[in-house]
Amino acid sequence: MRSTRRKFLSQSGQAVAAATMATMPGGLTERVAVASSDTLVFGLVGCSGMGTFDLLNHLKQPGVVCGGICDVDEDVMDRCAAQVEDLSGETPKKYSDFRELLDNKEVDAVVIATPDHWHALQTVYACQAGKDVYVEKPMANSIAECDLIVAAATKYNRVVQVGQQQRSGQHWQDVVAFVQSGDLGKIRRTKIWGYFDYGKGGPRVPNDVPPAHLDYNMWLGPAPDQPYNPSRLHGSWRHQWDFGGGLLTDWGVHLLDIVLLAMNVDGPPKSVSSTGGIYIHNDRSIETPDTLSVLYDMGDHIMSWEHAGGIEQSIYGRNYGMAFIGENGTLVANRSGWEVIPEEKNGQYLMQPFPARDGVQSNHALHAINFIEAIKSRSETTCTVEDGRLAALYAHMGNIAHRSGSRLAWDTEKNEFKDNPQANEYLKPAYREPWKWPVL
Repeated sequence: MRSTRRKFLSQSGQAVAAATMATMPGGLTERVAVASSDTLVFGLVGCSGMGTFDLLNHLKQPGVVCGGICDVDEDVMDRCAAQVEDLSGETPKKYSDFRELLDNKEVDAVVIATPDHWHALQTVYACQAGKDVYVEKPMANSIAECDLIVAAATKYNRVVQVGQQQRSGQHWQDVVAFVQSGDLGKIRRTKIWGYFDYGKGGPRVPNDVPPAHLDYNMWLGPAPDQPYNPSRLHGSWRHQWDFGGGLLTDWGVHLLDIVLLAMNVDGPPKSVSSTGGIYIHNDRSIETPDTLSVLYDMGDHIMSWEHAGGIEQSIYGRNYGMAFIGENGTLVANRSGWEVIPEEKNGQYLMQPFPARDGVQSNHALHAINFIEAIKSRSETTCTVEDGRLAALYAHMGNIAHRSGSRLAWDTEKNEFKDNPQANEYLKPAYREPWKWPVL
């Protein structure tokens, strides 16, 4: 079952309290000495970008040490190792194969921040190795892989935190509480959008020979075999179907997650349809649409997602965000903050206006603290595997509706789309040898 709102707010409040105790004036974290029996040993798989950032957020907390880092790119791993050493004073052990890191019995938990196509296998293997897992969003690159992670976490009784860190932010908790207060009146429509320049993809460049510092075959892992191309690595992979799902799975899951939570959604939509394509950036290295609109029929309201890569002027003066459109007013929010715009009739507001309230751009530290506390207490995290699956389900459904050109409905009993073999082909990837679908 997904976390209730009360449990969500309670867990988030505990994280805030823990953050207060763990920090000194000026926001600097105090690394206090703890007994070895209370020490948690963390490993990292995937050192680029968010990987190093996530690991450092955990290492800044009292009683957390680094047991090793892993990446297929030696240059990336060396940069991460230097940052870990700067923080902790110790050089972390480096692994080129994540399975060797998972074999380290001293490691209690791992952060998985590899490209999306690796999330499922590495999370499942980590659960099987007895590790708790912090896995970046989207939880996996397909619906079947999300289901696999849920099953693995359940079978092996592992604590899993999905990196949808907005749930740990106070102003997002305030947004959820306000929506659920009923003050907006009946909400008939929710809008979610993301207009980002990086959504146009990377520059198109010719295939090349992999650099000596990169194990490209391991980078591909279970994905289909294909020539090395620099445009696929270090972020640009998000715009290639074999490795990611474009803006909808990259940013969409963050925003979908909060809307689904606020609207008390715990299952699939009645239907989903989508339209879009690569309308502008055909000269870029991109397979996912640079322009997309997705419509979700939620039964009692309409939810929509839209994005445009390469531009950043959008709705309500925000290049990304969400809007809850009710009878009495509209709540608009993003990481910068939120506000309520009241409806007006006959010169009178239908509800009290709420001027813009500031938010906090990053809630990663609070999310890390929640994960650490959940490991110690063996309790659910603020963003469980079920929560991660639901947000990813909606994102993947939008992409599959686009790719199949279909209006889709979900069969909960069969765990597939109704009467649509073409759409169902996108549910589960075929792994490249020697990688195989795990048997739990």
